[in-house]
Amino acid sequence: MDLFEHALSERMSREAPLAERMRPRLLDEFVGQDHIVGPGRLLRRAIEADRLFSSILLFGPPGTGKTTLARVIANHTRSHFETISAVLAGVAELRRVIEEATERRKLHGRRTTLFIDEVHRWNKAQQDALLPHVENGMITLIGATTENPYFDVIKALVSRSRVFELFPLAEKEIAEILDRALADPERGYGGRSITLDADARQHLIHVAGGDARNILNALELAVESTPPGEGGVIHITLEVAQESIQKRAVMYDRNGDAHYDTISAFIKSVRGSDPDAALYWLAKMLYAGEDPRFILRRLIVLSGEDIGLGDPLGIVVANSAAQAFEYIGMPEGVYPIVEATLYLATAPKSNSAGAYFKARESIEKNGPGPVPQHLMDASRDAAAFHHGEGYQYPHNFPGHFIPQQYLPTELLGTIFYEPSSQGYEAQVVERLARWREAQAKALGGTPDPNSKS
Repeated sequence: MDLFEHALSERMSREAPLAERMRPRLLDEFVGQDHIVGPGRLLRRAIEADRLFSSILLFGPPGTGKTTLARVIANHTRSHFETISAVLAGVAELRRVIEEATERRKLHGRRTTLFIDEVHRWNKAQQDALLPHVENGMITLIGATTENPYFDVIKALVSRSRVFELFPLAEKEIAEILDRALADPERGYGGRSITLDADARQHLIHVAGGDARNILNALELAVESTPPGEGGVIHITLEVAQESIQKRAVMYDRNGDAHYDTISAFIKSVRGSDPDAALYWLAKMLYAGEDPRFILRRLIVLSGEDIGLGDPLGIVVANSAAQAFEYIGMPEGVYPIVEATLYLATAPKSNSAGAYFKARESIEKNGPGPVPQHLMDASRDAAAFHHGEGYQYPHNFPGHFIPQQYLPTELLGTIFYEPSSQGYEAQVVERLARWREAQAKALGGTPDPNSKS
């Protein structure tokens, strides 16, 4: 590095964002994630002993310390440390790292640790290119990902790595990071006179949402945008704090774990008849920018799967809400979505529509049975083949019912549909039992002369 490059590096270090300047360099500075780097934990012991021989994958939401932990490892290890971003780098960059790692091992016997940020962004072919070098130990991989590695990283790479999950920081940990930044004279604001009101401090901590980067970015904006007052003191009030971090960030990716986990929680809350929880998860999805049409489609499915004949109007309400939303759009379109959510959450529940899958399983297992002759279409082959002969027209009989065979002969007596005792379906139980009993007695009887095909 020449003089000019050194000067540029020093200047960039000084001018870096607060979140970058305050990034921990040693394990003792690292805040949170005690379940993996707390005293006595496996990963901490491996880092401190510089014995990180197996590759690791760090999985968690933004701002929880994945990149920071990788840099801490870099500062503790005697191996050569390389960093690449899967967003910017490809196989060509990886090939360069591998070639240099091979030469380094040959000439100096020195190991190479490779940190790949956003490793899930590499496609299967790119991840496959990494695999043999991880397998033979030429490089020790540290991969960081905001997506579940069991879904977004190839199985072969996961099986050769230890997966460590990082969680959003607790408010007391966020508070510690905030206080450090205010007190640190070298990298933070310890050399400046700053007054942070208690309510402003609590607002910043609460709205940061467990994201260390959020709290530091908000603090930096508040400090740098507030002119010093009397005596050169920068006074950060609640109003300033609210302007600096007005909206809590929500970890939500329409194609990621947060998307699937939240819609799962929503559907299970509606199914479980908890309207309060259903509203909470609905609010989270809409707040984070989820497509309302996706939510409405899921409600229509749920109305058939989980409400069913417990309340036949459930599917009508859900479908009407979807149609109403198309007329209205957002933001007012939230009302039909909420109405459908509350109606379905408080409706009687029945999953009896799942009886279809029992019938399907019977066909898959035994093959389709023949249609009984009296049920066949009489409009085409009645004269030649007697199709439809013997069919009894239910509307010609009292109660619009006449017992006769409808299943293939080999399935007589089989019951697929079992009505629940909930809501409307409770009315079905008694009359269906009566019909089934009459049908069982009548099977094999003589066709009625008044039958109508």
